Amino acid sequence: MIVVLAIAGAVYGITGLKRNAGDAACRPAMATAARLAPLAHGEVAAVQVAEEPRLLPVLAFTDAAGAKRMLADWRGRTVLVNLWATWCVPCRKEMPALQALQRTLGGKDFEVVAINIDTRDTDKPRAWLKDVGVDGLAYYADPSAKVFQDLKLIGKAFGMPTSLIVDPSGCELATLAGPAEWGSEDAIKLVSAALGH
Repeated sequence: MIVVLAIAGAVYGITGLKRNAGDAACRPAMATAARLAPLAHGEVAAVQVAEEPRLLPVLAFTDAAGAKRMLADWRGRTVLVNLWATWCVPCRKEMPALQALQRTLGGKDFEVVAINIDTRDTDKPRAWLKDVGVDGLAYYADPSAKVFQDLKLIGKAFGMPTSLIVDPSGCELATLAGPAEWGSEDAIKLVSAALGH
């Protein structure tokens, strides 16, 4: 038993050292997070701005063509990662707001990366998007829901929907458990601040 605990402690210690060493890339994100904090009010009052931005784990999913994508593919851009599912009632209301945010701020510096995590009928999410009138977001999916589990392990995902604002270095700037009116003036100001505007 002592040997098992010693090995677990060593592994945990090594993992902790790697994580802390890797987070040096997030030092510049501290200033960005500080700019966001006073803007987390109104329609985005529930957004939790990171006190100490950290690198997110490797997140893998697929695009509309079934090609493997990773969050790291967006390095150099700010992204709002959103996890959603067809069974999630608040997601139905939130998805058009995410599309509005993409239409307002989307471009070479920013993208809404909405990842569907339905695990059963993989055709249903596309029909669901059409039904709610969303055609302005790129389609991403993770039918294994591993993205959700990976974020849950680090305390960044608790339910649906889950959103994270991620800086160009892959550092978490802010998280939100639950829906927001992402197309609102409050949300646009918050995300614009993350972009340095």
